[in-house]
Amino acid sequence: MEKAKILILLGSESDLPRVEDCLNFLNDMGVSFKIDISSAHRQPEKTIAHAKKAREEGFEVIIAFAGMAAHLPGVIASHTTLPVIGVPLSGGVLNGVDALLSIVQMPKGIPVATVGIDASRNAAILACKILGIKHKDIEKKIEKMKLDMKNQDRSISEKLKKYMKD
Repeated sequence: MEKAKILILLGSESDLPRVEDCLNFLNDMGVSFKIDISSAHRQPEKTIAHAKKAREEGFEVIIAFAGMAAHLPGVIASHTTLPVIGVPLSGGVLNGVDALLSIVQMPKGIPVATVGIDASRNAAILACKILGIKHKDIEKKIEKMKLDMKNQDRSISEKLKKYMKD
C-alpha cells in the first residue's frame, strides 16, 4: 500500500510554532508529509503551483495555516480538487477571529474544512480521518487514539469520586 501524504503549507515562518502540534501528531501516527512556506500574497505563483501539482505528487490532503487575511487555504482550494483543511492562526488586532471568518466563509463551490483558531492538532486528526477512509492502518490508529481518550476520561472520573460525599 502506498504511504499516505499530506501537504502542509504555511504563509510565513512565524507560523511554525503554532504548527508543531500538527507535525508531532502526524509523526506519532506515522503519516508522511511535506511542509513548505508559500504565501498567497508574496508567492502566489508558488502557492498555485503547489495546489495544482499536489495530486500528481501523491498528496491526498492539504493543510493550510494562515492568520489575519487568511487567503492561503482558499487560494489553494480554488486550484485543487483535494480536500483542504484551513487552520486560522491567532494574532493581529482580532486575535485570529478575522482569520477564522476568512477561512470558514468561503464562496459557494470552494469549500475549506476549517478547525478552530490555532487548532493544529485537530487539523492533523481531521486529515488522518480523511486518509483513514482509504488507509486502514491510519483508521486503526485513530480508533486507538479515541479509545485511549475514553479510557483516560474514565480514569479521571474514578479519581474524582474521592471528592464526592454520599
